[in-house]
Amino acid sequence: LGPEGGEAGGEIVAVGTQLTEALAGLERTRELLGERPEDDDPQRTIVPADLRGEIAFDRVSFAYEPGKPVLHGISFTSRPGTVTALVGPSGGGKSTVIGLVAAFHAPTQGRILADGHDLTHVDLAAYRGRLGVVLQDNFLFDGTIRDNVAFSRPDADDDEILEACRLARVDEFVDRFADGYQTVVGERGVKLSGGQRQRVAIARAILADPRILILDEATSSLDSESEAYIQQGLAHLMAGRTTFVIAHRLSTIRRADQILVLEDGRIVERGTHQDLFDTRGRYYEMYTGKYGVETNL
Repeated sequence: LGPEGGEAGGEIVAVGTQLTEALAGLERTRELLGERPEDDDPQRTIVPADLRGEIAFDRVSFAYEPGKPVLHGISFTSRPGTVTALVGPSGGGKSTVIGLVAAFHAPTQGRILADGHDLTHVDLAAYRGRLGVVLQDNFLFDGTIRDNVAFSRPDADDDEILEACRLARVDEFVDRFADGYQTVVGERGVKLSGGQRQRVAIARAILADPRILILDEATSSLDSESEAYIQQGLAHLMAGRTTFVIAHRLSTIRRADQILVLEDGRIVERGTHQDLFDTRGRYYEMYTGKYGVETNL
């Protein structure tokens, strides 16, 4: 082939690649358009007047794919004002339990009760409106610090937003910016440090005033100074709420009212830190192996 033939061949290859990508995109779009909206479920007729936040798992099993269960007969109760810590190896089922608490999935077998109501019958908007989530990597929008905090309650006034920021220690670093709370954080909050992004996420959760709080340990990848600020914000946020924590830090685990040790989709041990430590079982092995260095420090 001459130069012209080579160019034509390259264009054909490029067109072929674009067609392949377009067909994949069309297939995914078709799948999304075929999905039924979550709240379009005639079973979800219960709208709790005032959710207290008691969550109970009653022999819950769950499978993402038929015939491949990832949870087996899980039962526990988390009462308002308590902290439930989920610990265990990767793949043990911790994130799946959190997904079920957030009503992202429904149990394959058994029931999840929210204030005594079967969660599969509770209106999702009413339930999730009382749910707060703080993750290790929280998403911030390309807007101002104020707008990112107010995202959880757009109708909140300035005094409420500033109070949430004070409790989460956001005010400690905002003063360093010339534009203060009108500082634009960039896409995914790239203009802020990891600790600063976490404090904005905690302020957002405080403003939402949730009854049920989910924490995928928010301090596991931060320096000690950032963690100290964030732990103060979390302590206020957790007070009086039903809290679920995927725990990595020793300090969080020791404060929990109940610790659930999950392995292979089953609760193999449960109790307080001292109870489980004295038992010298699986938790003790994990604790002494993973946290021995932190204790010495």
